[in-house]
Amino acid sequence: MLEAGSRTRSQPPPPAIVFEALTEPDRDPARPWLRLLDDEQSPQILQAKQPRLVVWSSLWPRRPDAQVRFDLMSDGGEGTQLRWTLLVAEPLPDPSLLGHLRKRLNELINANLRYTFGQ
Repeated sequence: MLEAGSRTRSQPPPPAIVFEALTEPDRDPARPWLRLLDDEQSPQILQAKQPRLVVWSSLWPRRPDAQVRFDLMSDGGEGTQLRWTLLVAEPLPDPSLLGHLRKRLNELINANLRYTFGQ
């Protein structure tokens, strides 16, 4: 698998809470964050090592080989440094699709999820 994109940002809660949100994205129907587009599907959990690692299956049926890896680390305080990494098999998606996939992950994780924590 090739690394096709990655970003690290802080999340306000500790790693255990972020881990729970990533492994149970529909746990709180009053605060949905995994709002998928018509060309996306809910991910399956391929790997989870609490509270440091979560790996999702692909969100995109047109790239079923894709995986999303989440590495969670304490930020030294009460929060979490969360890194998402998009992994794909060769060949890499064309630049337009790759940009779309990266943008969507950034929206889902660094906007939608973050906002559910009050940020």
